[in-house]
Amino acid sequence: MASSGEDYLVVRKKQIERKKRILTAVSIVSLVGSTAFSAIPAIQRAIQSPAPVTTTTSAESSLQEQAKGYELVLQREPNNQVALEKLSLVRVQLKDFKGAIQPLEKLVNLHPDRQDYKVILEDMKKREKE
Repeated sequence: MASSGEDYLVVRKKQIERKKRILTAVSIVSLVGSTAFSAIPAIQRAIQSPAPVTTTTSAESSLQEQAKGYELVLQREPNNQVALEKLSLVRVQLKDFKGAIQPLEKLVNLHPDRQDYKVILEDMKKREKE
């Protein structure tokens, strides 16, 4: 009687394994099918109508966006040395010498030992007057 019980367990185990293989195969086929059904129309649309060419932004608007970014950083961290340096640099590139003076003055106050900040600040004040 023990052998029939063991035979039953072996047969039952084989049935379970077979069901697992069938279920795995069905799952894989479903996954591949759903991926194909979603990917094929997307590929067809991409081939039929290529993406529009984006216009390049002007250098000035790009610099203005950078300046806004540095200003946002300075709202959170008013003494951020890198943001102050970059903001003054961007404003100089925009020919906004008056706007470049404020972050430079703050840099000179925060780092009085830096002569380069003082020299650049003096230069900006001269340019502003012109």
